[in-house]
Amino acid sequence: MRTYISVALSAVLLVLLAVLVPLSALSAWVDLEIDDTDRYVAAVAPLADDSDVQNTVADLITDSAMKQIDVGPLQNTVRDFLHQAVQSFTTTGTFRDAWTAANRTAHETVTDALDGKSGESVTIDLAPVTEKVKRNLVENGVPFADQVPVQHTDIQLVSADRADQLRQSFRWLRAASVWPAVGTLAFALLAIALAWVRGGPGRRSQALAALAATAVTGTGFALGALALRGVIALARDRVLAEVPSSDTGAAAAVYDALTHSLHTTVWIVFGLGLAVAVCAAAARIWAQRVLPVPAGE
Repeated sequence: MRTYISVALSAVLLVLLAVLVPLSALSAWVDLEIDDTDRYVAAVAPLADDSDVQNTVADLITDSAMKQIDVGPLQNTVRDFLHQAVQSFTTTGTFRDAWTAANRTAHETVTDALDGKSGESVTIDLAPVTEKVKRNLVENGVPFADQVPVQHTDIQLVSADRADQLRQSFRWLRAASVWPAVGTLAFALLAIALAWVRGGPGRRSQALAALAATAVTGTGFALGALALRGVIALARDRVLAEVPSSDTGAAAAVYDALTHSLHTTVWIVFGLGLAVAVCAAAARIWAQRVLPVPAGE
């Protein structure tokens, strides 16, 4: 009977950890990265050198400018020339500075949109970048550069419909902060401690029960890490599926940059959980063979 109870409790522990680990990681990620301006900017600033981001910025600014320029049969020629000039600018240090400044300004807008009213998409406004582009092109004598409009030109990260679905979860994760992570660790330690207490008479039985619980706990953390990996991949596919095709490359780059720390967490937790599980299982096998069996057990 005790064996069946132990198996059932182990299964419950595995399921709970597989659920708690992803929730803990996501709530900590929202608190430590998404809600922190400096960390948010540090994550997306390197994207100024990403080719998808550069192409998207060049396309959006050029398309916006060509709506204000009419040169008849030379329209395509002028567009190609202007696009090349903007594309060249995106490889400069000035563009990197402008991209970083734009994202620092956009951070408040992004978090407000995720925590705001329904019907709002999550975007990055390129107006500060466009202003730098226009100034640079004008200073370099690029034809028609003075007609580039400095207006709200957005890269869409999350569609309005998808943002509406994410908002409630985002509010919960923001409110939870790092406490789910603390609670998950405390729960795991408590499960091991209870296994020791309920392991039966004798230190040998208690040690074997605690080692078994430790192995199950490590396995639970590893499974939770894999579940988190699946959640990240699924969310990425669903978010990008509703982003305009013109913004998909840049949106994917931003998504991957912001979730890079989550991917790192996945492999750290998976590796540590698997190592704990293997070591605890090996230690239990060793203990069964080496520790003397008390009389009457």
